[in-house]
Amino acid sequence: MRFINTRVHGMIDYLMGILLIVAPWLFGFADGSAAQWVPIILGLSALLYSFITDYELGLLKILSMKVHLTIDLLSGFFLAASPWIFGFADEVYLPHLILGLAEIVASLMTKQHPEGRETSVT
Repeated sequence: MRFINTRVHGMIDYLMGILLIVAPWLFGFADGSAAQWVPIILGLSALLYSFITDYELGLLKILSMKVHLTIDLLSGFFLAASPWIFGFADEVYLPHLILGLAEIVASLMTKQHPEGRETSVT
């Protein structure tokens, strides 16, 4: 069931992007490794594709909300799995796992169209 509207999702996007960028320093794993760079790169990417998404908080309105949510879903899976993919799970994994799962949940719970632009299936 999708109950998060796209405006709220947009707010979550920008907050999550910033949180991912500062997470290595906030949670103490800013050591120059993949553990640090994966969330920074995903955070910067999230800010970029949020900026170009066709929703209330997007500025360029290039990317459809459906594509945006798909990217969120894939990014969430990658972030959650990254400690094991890159082999740093022994040092740190909870921030990556929790934030990745949060991205997955948000992508699955968000409406696919901004308010007033829902499309009907005929």
